[in-house]
Amino acid sequence: MRRRLLILLAALVAAFLLIQLVPYRVTDPSTRAEPAWDSPRTRQLAVAACFDCHSNETHVAMWERVAPLSWWITNHVRDGRAALNFSEWSSGHRGRADKAAEVVANGTMPPSYYTWMGMHGPASLTAAERRELAAGLRKTLGGG
Repeated sequence: MRRRLLILLAALVAAFLLIQLVPYRVTDPSTRAEPAWDSPRTRQLAVAACFDCHSNETHVAMWERVAPLSWWITNHVRDGRAALNFSEWSSGHRGRADKAAEVVANGTMPPSYYTWMGMHGPASLTAAERRELAAGLRKTLGGG
């Protein structure tokens, strides 16, 4: 019985080490074409709360580079950039102001699992900062 457990443990460790070789990690393309921010404060709040998933300036913690967690993070960032990417801005994104401001104001962005336990501290916004960022996003992204 003990031998079987050791073999199982060795197999699990080997599998864990092997999946680290899968090259599926977050990459940051060099494209930088940000919107014309309404104020430096709006950009500051957006960088703190949004840029890790919605820009090409993703900061990934060391523990987030370990597979299979890194695979989940990579998918999340890919989906976030597809929805809204502040680093690849174009006039075609203008209609997203209301949605971006709404999800910030109602607290669904950044997601709770991202701000959980303060692991991404700057992303945890106060209620006042949420209102400020939502208003700034409306002005910046909506042009009004």
